[in-house]
Amino acid sequence: MKRVYKYFFRGLVTVLPLALTVYLLFMFLAWTESVALWILRPIIGSFYVPGLGLFFGILIILGIGALMSKPHVREALAFIELPFTRLPVVKSIYSSLKSFSDYFSPGGKQDAQQVVILRMPGHEMEIVGLVTRRSFSDLPAGFLPGERVAVYLPMGYMIGGYTV
Repeated sequence: MKRVYKYFFRGLVTVLPLALTVYLLFMFLAWTESVALWILRPIIGSFYVPGLGLFFGILIILGIGALMSKPHVREALAFIELPFTRLPVVKSIYSSLKSFSDYFSPGGKQDAQQVVILRMPGHEMEIVGLVTRRSFSDLPAGFLPGERVAVYLPMGYMIGGYTV
C-alpha cells in the first residue's frame, strides 16, 4: 500500500504542474476571447476572427507593461497591493506569485542571490552559501563594525540553515 501512495504522489507531482499550466493558459485564452468579443462586437459587428482575443490580450499586457514603466503608476500599484500583503493567507499566495514573477522580470536577475563558498577556519571543508544581505545601514550604529555581508548556509534538505 505504501508503494501505491508513493507512485500516486510521484505521478501527481509530475502531472500537476503540466495540467495547471495548460489550464491557466486555456482560461487566459478563453477570458481574452470573451473580453475581445464584449468590447469589439459593438465596433465590428458580427465580423470576428477567432484568435482576436489572444491578440487583444497581448495588447493589454503590453499596455500594462508600458504603464508600469511610469513611476506614479508603480506607486499606485503599491497602494493597491497593500491589502494583498496584509491578509495572512492571501499574503502567502500573493508574495509567492509576486516573487516568482519578479525573478523573471527584466530587473529581477540583478537582485538574485549570489552564491558564495565559505571556507571553514582550521578545516579543508567548504560550504556553499547564499548572500542574503549586503547592507546593514538600517541597523543601529556600531551594531556590526566594518563591512560585512549576511550569508545563508542551508542545512540538509533545505529545511533550515544558519545565517553567518
